[in-house]
Amino acid sequence: MQNQKISQELARAKTTAWALTFADLTTLLLTFFVLLLVILNEAEALYDRLVNIILDETEKELRTLQQNNLVEIERVTKGIKITLTGSKLFKSLSADLNPEADPILVQIGGLIRTSTLMNIYKQKRWKPLLSRISAGQDTLNIEIRAEGHTDDKPIPMNSKFRNNWELSSARALNLVQRLSELAEMDQHYFSALGYGEFRPKISLRNIKNRAEIEEARAQNRRVEIYFDAFIRSKNESIKNL
Repeated sequence: MQNQKISQELARAKTTAWALTFADLTTLLLTFFVLLLVILNEAEALYDRLVNIILDETEKELRTLQQNNLVEIERVTKGIKITLTGSKLFKSLSADLNPEADPILVQIGGLIRTSTLMNIYKQKRWKPLLSRISAGQDTLNIEIRAEGHTDDKPIPMNSKFRNNWELSSARALNLVQRLSELAEMDQHYFSALGYGEFRPKISLRNIKNRAEIEEARAQNRRVEIYFDAFIRSKNESIKNL
């Protein structure tokens, strides 16, 4: 009887030991994944801080453009935004750049070419950042994107453009093509979008005065140039910084 009781106790102990071992293994695995998540989050936070330093330096370089009343510079969440007044860049219902706007475009192109952001791979001080990014099999991507906007006036029937979408897209495309030439940069950095009248800078909804409406329309006719930097992972998913 006593031997049977001892056997039962030994069997129970073996069962408990297995359960404890499994629980310990589960705890260790959970701890490992938590630590891995912390490390990854710290790496992303580091990338975020460093890329923001690069963007801040580039913004200061571009600030010299604000001496021209054609240009507005703004630091936005994901990069830098340059706003160019459309009425000075283009003639009415045209996507051809005004020759009078070329001096400021030459200046913008030169600043793009020499900017910290566009020369990060040439500067030694950024090599540790780039090495850490590449070690994680990620890459730092840089994009210069032009977004065209029009006012809310319908396109006339005799226009070469069917609607404001086409007009705003053509204007953005012509602008980035000119900037890529002036900056002497590869075209893969550049892209263009057109939003027509659907993303106004100033809403006309509550404006009654005719002069104020026309002034708002003039501000809504614009092209915005965005300088973005983000990390692209090996599986092509994008983690915006």
